[in-house]
Amino acid sequence: MTDQNYSADNIQVLEGLEAVRKRPGMYIGSTDERGLHHLLWEIVDNSIDEAMAGYCNKITITFRSDGGISVLDNGRGIPVDKHSKTGKSALETVLTVLHAGGKFGGGGYKVSGGLHGVGSSVVNALSTKLKAKVFRDNAIWEQSYTIGKPDGPIQKTGTCTTTGTEITYYPDGSIFETLEYNLETVYTRIRQQAYLTKGVELSIIDERENHEPSKYRFYFEGGVSAYVRHINEPKNTLSEIIATETVENDVSVEVALQYTDVYTNTILTFANNIHTIEGGTHLAGFRMALTKVINAYAREHGMLKEKEDNLTADDVKEGITAIISVKVPEPQFEGQTKSKLGNSEVRGIVNKAFSNEFAKYLEENPKDAKHIVGKCLLAARARLAARAARDTVIRKGALEGLTLPGKLADCSSKDPSQSELYIVEGDSAGGSAKQGRDRDIQAILPLKGKILNTEQARLDKILANKEVRSLIVALGVGIGEQFDIEKLRYHKIVVMTDADVDGLHIRTLIMTLFYRYFKPIIEGGYLYIANPPLFKLTKGKQVKYAYSDEEKDDIIVSWGGSITKTNPEDSHNTSITDDIEEIAKKVNIGVQRYKGLGEMNPEQLWETTMDPEKRTMFQVTIHDAEAADAIFDTLMGSEVLPRRKFIQAHAKDADNIDV
Repeated sequence: MTDQNYSADNIQVLEGLEAVRKRPGMYIGSTDERGLHHLLWEIVDNSIDEAMAGYCNKITITFRSDGGISVLDNGRGIPVDKHSKTGKSALETVLTVLHAGGKFGGGGYKVSGGLHGVGSSVVNALSTKLKAKVFRDNAIWEQSYTIGKPDGPIQKTGTCTTTGTEITYYPDGSIFETLEYNLETVYTRIRQQAYLTKGVELSIIDERENHEPSKYRFYFEGGVSAYVRHINEPKNTLSEIIATETVENDVSVEVALQYTDVYTNTILTFANNIHTIEGGTHLAGFRMALTKVINAYAREHGMLKEKEDNLTADDVKEGITAIISVKVPEPQFEGQTKSKLGNSEVRGIVNKAFSNEFAKYLEENPKDAKHIVGKCLLAARARLAARAARDTVIRKGALEGLTLPGKLADCSSKDPSQSELYIVEGDSAGGSAKQGRDRDIQAILPLKGKILNTEQARLDKILANKEVRSLIVALGVGIGEQFDIEKLRYHKIVVMTDADVDGLHIRTLIMTLFYRYFKPIIEGGYLYIANPPLFKLTKGKQVKYAYSDEEKDDIIVSWGGSITKTNPEDSHNTSITDDIEEIAKKVNIGVQRYKGLGEMNPEQLWETTMDPEKRTMFQVTIHDAEAADAIFDTLMGSEVLPRRKFIQAHAKDADNIDV
């Protein structure tokens, strides 16, 4: 059947940057806070490219009081002469034409991170205003834009003796869900870029209204070695930082490694300053070198006996913190997200560079070498013990009914996309949850007490813990080298603990387990935190639930009539809290504070926390793996001093703590 009204007129042609405004998610991923920050990264990355090329050593980001964001560098300045193909100035071409820039063809940049070439033009398209100022050829050149279109031709506005570029843009509030930049997110990203581009000064200035004026400066001469030192600050180290820096066939390699006494590892890889979260050939070359050198040293010095198997890659990486940074003239990234490096030649270059330096370090530092190999041998023994324990868990689980623990109240659905697992604190809450749930799609697993702190335990000890073992078997994905995300039995895993100190501690222990041993579950968006109410309020037959003190107060005020806030400087006036308590008494409002989920009957738990139509839950995500790794190590690791410092620094920010 043919639609007679469907003709050439129905084909929409989007010119210039209209396509970006029509489908912003295709270019910046999303229009939420992440997309907003993506705009900044696009502009900053252009300046970083100038720094990597050796033409820039200062970059300043300013959050202006009028809502604009400025990025100023002292690089060469974007060219302003006329472009032969577009007939516009090079500046206007870069800011208005997709895939235009100095990163194609090899003439502008030998090494670059922004390979798609859409950065500046996309920022221009998604801003209400953008102003470009170029310092070049002893002159100042300026051009302004409104929603991606130039307000007029480029103008020479003065003279100067410096070079560089300043881009000031104003994100479009009709495109983005928020215009509020998170400074912690910015600090983390800029600090990372400063480590990876040593000798370059990056500054952040905050002039925004309703913000404390601030200025931060990041500058590291030590490069990736300083990065490793920063990450390992709260840890006990077993070696000095082992670092190498070399260039071969125009490929620059920087590697820094240090062993610590923890049971996990932190390995961060970068290609042209892009965080390659899925690794790639540079990571493969590093792992090959690490395993080969340690096995060779252990054999040569009699630490591995003739009949013993070689140490595996997992054995030798336990406890390491490593940064691998390569700069490649023609990088081949797998996928649009540039998350994996594919250049085959990089594997051999990294392998050779790190092998030589690492072997030399072990020979020259026998005491450190003994500590390193000793830790690897312990990891190997733990791996064999864990394999035996895991096999026992699997065999026992199979005998007990296809791997399902007896305490699990499973759901009838066998479709993981429809199934939910509630991890509940204690038998009391577990009983209410089992009675109140939707048996078709909701499974309940009660855990008794506080599970093992997996930050301070190897896998063999973890598998010996009954509560952790029950959770592993219920999830169905296995653990360690047998982990398989495709076997996950539930696509919503909900941590539901009491809203008190013990409940928060149990939640943290569970989150530590997931982060260290089931990270793909978090990365897949399958882990959630339940949000049960803190208060039940009643007035006659009316019942409402409040999820915070503020919401409780608002309900009391709405039921009891308006109140007038008194002057806090007048000592004879009562506080707002006293006023609300008086209202509650006056109009006979009952307020029940839930100390635990077990205090709710099944119907209340279903209505407030488990009903898919009414509940609110928090999805657990990992925006910054480095920061997440550091916080888990600080809060759950064996070192007390960093944890004490953290508590002292953040005590005033704590809330929802029952004393």
